Amino acid sequence: MKPSPYPDLIPSFEHERLAALQPYQVLGTPGQGLFNDFVSVVAKLFDAPIALISLVRDTDVVFVGNEGLPEAPVANREDSMCSVAILQDGLTVFEDLTTQPCALVNPYAAQQLRLSFYAGQALRTPAGMPIGSLCVLDRKPRRLTPAEGELLRELALVAQDLLHLQATQAADGALTLSLRGRLDGPLQQTFTRLATLAELQAYEPNPDSAEAQHYTDSRLDEARYLVQTMRRELQNMLVAGRG
Repeated sequence: MKPSPYPDLIPSFEHERLAALQPYQVLGTPGQGLFNDFVSVVAKLFDAPIALISLVRDTDVVFVGNEGLPEAPVANREDSMCSVAILQDGLTVFEDLTTQPCALVNPYAAQQLRLSFYAGQALRTPAGMPIGSLCVLDRKPRRLTPAEGELLRELALVAQDLLHLQATQAADGALTLSLRGRLDGPLQQTFTRLATLAELQAYEPNPDSAEAQHYTDSRLDEARYLVQTMRRELQNMLVAGRG
């Protein structure tokens, strides 16, 4: 491993972390189908232009799920905020990178991509080793509400299950088709409901009104439904795969 120009990004357990990442390297192709579908929903749930599932490798970060950032399928490790997210137990949140950049990574990368807001949750192996992150980004400053923070943590659990299932059963083409068959329905239902909510909310001129809050609450309810459905289906398939 070559020395990093940002050594604080490298945890003391890096050797063990990279070993834990090995089974997931089969997922090292940027922008994969189900992961893309999932982060598309995540972006809509947060009303954000960008959502990513990342794997933090030795020297780079690959975005296996990429909504809204097609110009960056892979980033240098020192350029990516996901490298910071894997160092944290909880959420990593930067409300405005333009005025308060992260000192652990190269600030010019975010500037070049016109990124202001970042919120990420580390994704872990079943043994608890951080290998990547689920994150949402925006090109304008914003605040992550407590409800949104909890939602991001819950969605990260879904992303972990999805990564684990895809990695351990990557050679099973039938399982991949079965997984898509189980998840396509809930994903498409959520897409439709979120689109309807967005159309209705567009007619509400006052973002602080009771009606606007109702649409926000409805979006969170939709998110919780999706989390519960996807976790149930993924856990069932993980159990079946061990049988």
